[in-house]
Amino acid sequence: MNHFTYGPLTPLLAYVMSCIGSMLGLRLTAQAHASRGGSKVRWLLGAAISIGGTGIWVMHFIGMMGFQVEGTQIKYDVWLTAASAAVAIIVVGTGLFLVSYGRGRLLALLGGGLLTGLGVASMHYLGMYAMNMSAQVSYDRVTVAISVIIAVVAATVALWFTLRVRKPIWITGAAMVMGVAVSGMHYTGMYAMHVTVDSQPGVVTGADALDFLVPLMTVISLITLTMLLMVILSPTEEELHEDAELLAKLELRRRTAQQQQQLAFPTPGAAPASMPLAA
Repeated sequence: MNHFTYGPLTPLLAYVMSCIGSMLGLRLTAQAHASRGGSKVRWLLGAAISIGGTGIWVMHFIGMMGFQVEGTQIKYDVWLTAASAAVAIIVVGTGLFLVSYGRGRLLALLGGGLLTGLGVASMHYLGMYAMNMSAQVSYDRVTVAISVIIAVVAATVALWFTLRVRKPIWITGAAMVMGVAVSGMHYTGMYAMHVTVDSQPGVVTGADALDFLVPLMTVISLITLTMLLMVILSPTEEELHEDAELLAKLELRRRTAQQQQQLAFPTPGAAPASMPLAA
């Protein structure tokens, strides 16, 4: 087995995509915390696509493109691969909603981290199961367990970041940490796999990586870029807070002006403001 067929290109590119997806996801969750109702739900859904789709799933399959086994072709089951992308987005979205509407409570954070971590691990091994080879595949249980623990811890830390991180510099640092955690989980899981090539290789069915994975990753990346433009064009949490303060000051001035006008020009027949009304 060779996990780095193209040298450092695939792990480096996978890490960069993981950081980009995580960074955008954190920015979207910050926008969600400053919103209410349907707007908040839409921002959280965007964050799920960014972190689960780009930060995790795209990273996973970029890393997989550098994986080769001598003596056999590697192709992918289309439906299982698509299902792994859906799993990544759904479990991340579930964790985000649990933590966001759980108002940062410890139980919601731990429950969301456990659910999301197990889901991410399931996505990873489902994506590996989607590989078709003329070979027998087995896994080292201890290494698999370590990869699952990494996934759960990484997911919990990522959800904690969504609650605490607001400023761009901290979002960038948190995204880089999340990228390391996701990449570490991926390559730990890959290291758990042992492949024995068949003595008489047969026909391998499925889609080639370039024919299937690249277009799918391109679509998800384009969606991510679209959401990035939405974030750039949307006001930040600080700007929303400043707008709210400005509106409050304007409303206070309006009411003060109305009171002064009523004192200067009292309504005919009305008692002076300083005198009590007769019973």
